[in-house]
Amino acid sequence: MKKCKKTLYIVGTNGLGTNYGGWDKLLSNLIDFLSEKYDIYVYTSSYENIEIAESYQEAKPIIINLKANGYQSIFYDFASMIHATYKKADIILVLGLSGGIFFPIFKFFNSKVVLNPDGAEWKRAKWNFFIKKFLMISERIGINSADYVISDNAIIREEIFKNYGIKSALAEYGGDHVKNIEIKDKTLKKYNLTVNDYAFKVCRIEPENNLDMILEAFIETNIKLILIGNWNNSNYGKNLKQKYSNYINLLLLDPIYDQGTLDELRGNCKIYMHGHSVGGTNPSLVEAMHLELCCMVFDVNYNRETTHHKAIYFKDKNDLVKNLKLLWNDKDKIDQVKKDMFKIACEKYTWKRVISLYENIFNNI
Repeated sequence: MKKCKKTLYIVGTNGLGTNYGGWDKLLSNLIDFLSEKYDIYVYTSSYENIEIAESYQEAKPIIINLKANGYQSIFYDFASMIHATYKKADIILVLGLSGGIFFPIFKFFNSKVVLNPDGAEWKRAKWNFFIKKFLMISERIGINSADYVISDNAIIREEIFKNYGIKSALAEYGGDHVKNIEIKDKTLKKYNLTVNDYAFKVCRIEPENNLDMILEAFIETNIKLILIGNWNNSNYGKNLKQKYSNYINLLLLDPIYDQGTLDELRGNCKIYMHGHSVGGTNPSLVEAMHLELCCMVFDVNYNRETTHHKAIYFKDKNDLVKNLKLLWNDKDKIDQVKKDMFKIACEKYTWKRVISLYENIFNNI
């Protein structure tokens, strides 16, 4: 008699067929590695490409008629968890804390909830006072109510234990999906770029990514910076782009969704800039490490933990200007950092290792 597989319901992402960032790469790898052992159901926003979502063979989309981001994410996660509980899911994996405030309800129905809170979301500068308070409450209730909590960075793990007395499991992100990318240079000609002759950064245009600091530092050098992001999504982004667009060594590009083009620009840079100050293990940094790039990183404990204290770090604008000028022509130092980043990435940030950590957690339930 064929043994029935356990059911795994995944809550909190945009859903199947999306490729926005870390959550989506985690989702696709959970499906790739675990679909033979679990029946996987993924809550998917109706605002996404449902045709693509329904084409997934290894997992089943469950469409929720709400946005997975913004204030609607609270109700999106709540509706998803109601459905998963109704279906008597063996495991509900919740990515993010929008619905954490509702976890006690599902505990009452004996739902088994595994939570990855994704760092301290309430610290982000874009939220107003009331949203920050809600997120803080949702974090406290969610972490205390989940059956298992997963931290994506050892510093996050320490903070959760310090603040809530909860021993969370540690599972970072993989980045080896980029290691076999064929890096060409046809796009470089389009933007008048030369291999290893520019710095590169791609991110959401948000204050906590220290974009003001980075742009202000680069205009004090003659080093070219390519910065890709969603400039038009906020007044902050629009103002930054207007302020810095006329500098000859700054190329501020709108989002590039073609992965090959993005990989070409990123893979051919001399220095990869990482200014994130909030969160844990950042997927874009891990990918840069797998691409064997020289990483210049904002000096915060999450980033030092991710890079094992072997990247180049900056604390402020003056620090960044000094480090850029010292490093730019130091080939030996650049090559050493590249080698260190790649070695750490291969040892720690592979999807096979990360998904095995998730599987061990699921098996303990």
